[in-house]
Amino acid sequence: MKFHTEYLWFNTEKIRDYINITDEVEDIVRKSGIQDGMVLVSAMHITAAVYVNDAESGLIQDIDAWLEEIAPYNINYKHHRTGETNGDSHLKSLTLGHEIIAPITNGRLDFGPWQQIYYAEFDGQRRKRVIVKVMGE
Repeated sequence: MKFHTEYLWFNTEKIRDYINITDEVEDIVRKSGIQDGMVLVSAMHITAAVYVNDAESGLIQDIDAWLEEIAPYNINYKHHRTGETNGDSHLKSLTLGHEIIAPITNGRLDFGPWQQIYYAEFDGQRRKRVIVKVMGE
């Protein structure tokens, strides 16, 4: 079994942002030379997420609104007693999850017609990274 690891770096202009990283992940898979296996894509920060869904702008706005309803910004989170003000960002990350595993077949992501990989940032405006680890033969 072979492994190939690369990192994607982000420094978003907004506090919350949703970035389609499918092409970057596909490029890393291609560079790895692995034909059959899987790729792990994982946010290395506890206020960000990685998820798979449709690349449709209305849906992305719906996801953002839904997350804000579930975990709204609120200065009264107990986490804020530590001096932080990003309690909602941690909860949003937990809701979507910090990683995905995607199949690789014939050297490409083996996705359905609408599936795309997104990096979701909930506490941005600072440098963060995502690990992309390709595994297989």
